Amino acid sequence: MKAFLYALRTFGRELRSGEVIVLLAAVALAVAALTAVGFLTDRIGRAVERQANEVLAADLRLRTPDPIPAEWHELAATYGLRSAETQTFPSVVFAGDLSSLATIKGVSDGYPLRGNVRVSDQLFGEQRIASGVPGRGRIWADGALMARLGVDVGARISVGESQLTIDSVLTYRPDQSIGFASLAPSLIINTLDLPATGLVNEGSRVSYALLVAGEEEAVDEFYEAIEDLLPDSVRSRNREEGSDRASEAADRAQRFLSLTAVISLLLSAVAIAMSARRFAHRRMDTVALMKSLGASQRFVITAASVQLVLLGIFGVVIGSFAGYIVEMIVTKMLADIIQGDLPGVGFTPVLLACGSAMILLIGFALPSLIQLRDTPPLRILRHDEMPPPPSRLMVVGTSLIAVAVMLYQAIGDGLMLLIVLGGMLVVSGALYVAGRGLVALMGRSRGGVGIAWRYGLANVARRGRASAIQVVAFGLGLTVLLLLTFVRTDLLKNWQQTLDENAPNHFLINIQPGERDSIAGIFSANDVDAPKFVPMVRARMKAINGEDVKTRDYPVEDGKWMANREQNLTWAEEISDSNELLSGEWWPADYSGTPLVSLEKDAATELGVDIGDHISFLIAGQEIEATVASTRLVNWDSFQPNFFMVMSPGALDGYPATFISGARIPEENKGALIDLVRTHPTVSVIDIDAILLQIKGILDKVSLAVQAVFVFTLAAGIAVLFAAVQSTIDERRFESAMLRALGVRRRTVISGVLTEFAALGFAAGLLASAGATILAAIVTVQLFDLDYAFNPALWAAGLAGGIALVCGSGFLAARGAINAPPADVLRAA
Repeated sequence: MKAFLYALRTFGRELRSGEVIVLLAAVALAVAALTAVGFLTDRIGRAVERQANEVLAADLRLRTPDPIPAEWHELAATYGLRSAETQTFPSVVFAGDLSSLATIKGVSDGYPLRGNVRVSDQLFGEQRIASGVPGRGRIWADGALMARLGVDVGARISVGESQLTIDSVLTYRPDQSIGFASLAPSLIINTLDLPATGLVNEGSRVSYALLVAGEEEAVDEFYEAIEDLLPDSVRSRNREEGSDRASEAADRAQRFLSLTAVISLLLSAVAIAMSARRFAHRRMDTVALMKSLGASQRFVITAASVQLVLLGIFGVVIGSFAGYIVEMIVTKMLADIIQGDLPGVGFTPVLLACGSAMILLIGFALPSLIQLRDTPPLRILRHDEMPPPPSRLMVVGTSLIAVAVMLYQAIGDGLMLLIVLGGMLVVSGALYVAGRGLVALMGRSRGGVGIAWRYGLANVARRGRASAIQVVAFGLGLTVLLLLTFVRTDLLKNWQQTLDENAPNHFLINIQPGERDSIAGIFSANDVDAPKFVPMVRARMKAINGEDVKTRDYPVEDGKWMANREQNLTWAEEISDSNELLSGEWWPADYSGTPLVSLEKDAATELGVDIGDHISFLIAGQEIEATVASTRLVNWDSFQPNFFMVMSPGALDGYPATFISGARIPEENKGALIDLVRTHPTVSVIDIDAILLQIKGILDKVSLAVQAVFVFTLAAGIAVLFAAVQSTIDERRFESAMLRALGVRRRTVISGVLTEFAALGFAAGLLASAGATILAAIVTVQLFDLDYAFNPALWAAGLAGGIALVCGSGFLAARGAINAPPADVLRAA
């Protein structure tokens, strides 16, 4: 009890010391980083999932050839889910003597549950978000359909037995296909109007879909409850099959945020270890005096432990509050994608962060407390009398393992933890060896220079082990700052390149061979670059290596769907710029041998085929067999016409083909589209500007989150630099006082200190650049699946930043010691 009261009485005075402030800051930063990242990764992940689910217009879609039972809607309601229904089928619609095939989509109230339908008041006019669904007796018609029928907004057209009014031009619906699967233009109608059309009868080819949306857990529970009730004809699709582009951006952002949290935590551990070391060292004289007056070891260790726990509690409170504030700020920045129905902030990230920080504090400070406990009373008379150093390996190792386990539970990325922890340990060892080498070198080469340089280099050599430890601390801080800075830059650069400013914003499909010259002429007349036309042939896969695709076994569940879907084939002499050859060889441009096929890598994996395997297709009732010649990595983000399967030249000669194209059409040149749809009504124009804007918005917002959380690592790195300087601050104060008492000018002392820090910073920066280069290559390729390119700027930043940061932080931290009056320092000694 006495030890506890003593600790409380002296705690206020301890808070004013530099090492305690650094210790408190390190704990607070660790908690803030983990707390904010814990909040953000969950909420950003859910938000991007929700926005990615726009491709379904829901969180879960159940598609069936039979009408949706009312019981399914009722079951969804019991789980607190919103539901809607769609009915899709092809039909011919009429306007006077003109007619056109259309994809009619009946929608119920509430559609879409995710995303928005966009409409305009005139062909290719300004888009707006539609409110609700079409009213009774009204429809929203695709611009291509209106062009084929020669009508405008307000006209009445015949849909089955009904006369309906075109209320708006349909420009975008979230669940529309951009994969050329549906060539007929769309028409949206209220499901309440469908019975009057007489188009939906028993035996009609209608695709029904139940859409549900709500809390993730409720959606999962609903699907588990209904799964056993679903007939085999029902095909389900959920968020895991949503937009790959948005999901990939979210995954990389979450991984970067997690990487930031892990590194911030490890940097905080270094700062805690160094601050705790000085925390104990500064109290040795007080402990020696207390022991000489009869204080027991138990009293000493209890008082120190209570103060350490109080520091931890203060750090946890400050860090949790800071993490919550940062999460709120970033959430407001991401307001466009973080929707209001997302779950609120929970306590799990706070508990995890607090637990990790306290383990760090205890584990990395305990060795210093044990050494403090063993301080001999003789130290009152002899200041060089030191307690025996404790074995740090077991305590620190156990703490690292405990924190690694907690981080794995929170992040679930064992590869990341292995790379970061292993890399930090290897870099630490290399830095320590380099530090000892620097000490030896400075001891031999400090002659022949000015007094300030001799003083600074002598400090490096004289401190020996302490200088080597400082090199380790400086180097680790610089390594991770360089690593995260350049990985973050690569991520942002990759995201910016994902959506090229010149990427196509319109797809043209169902172009007949004889229409290409006319379409190119329309574009040229409207000052738009003529598009590149890519051929496409519809086919069905029949067999793989002689096995029927309907009965064949596949390595993954999606393989059967891939094999039995309608295939879009093309041929090409050269590989596309948006494709990369992974295995096999591409055929020569003048190839004229037996048919060859190149597969997209995921398609090859799902189908279970490899180089040399044979695939048979049915095209217009005729069979053709092709040999797998290569696999490709396709950049679907390019928005160029890409295919799962590309055939060799001549393989599809004589088969019916249409052409597709992607075009970049500026807003001021949209007149080209009006001319196009009116002169070529069978050509379908798909406007993907809304999709591009959606993905670009996600990437921009996630980029902001990445940069906001990166601030924690910067702060943790600065804390490490200050902690490294604070570890020798008492010696610097005494040395400065002695030199100034002997007549050395303050300017010379400062120059000497800066020389010492410049030498330490150069060594740390050099090793940090090497370590960051190696780690950046591993992290970029293994964790983010990006191409790594050597960046010489990293070395320049490492060396310049090492000297500048170490000198700057060293001067700021040591300034008080240099400015202290010599008389006061020597009197206190």
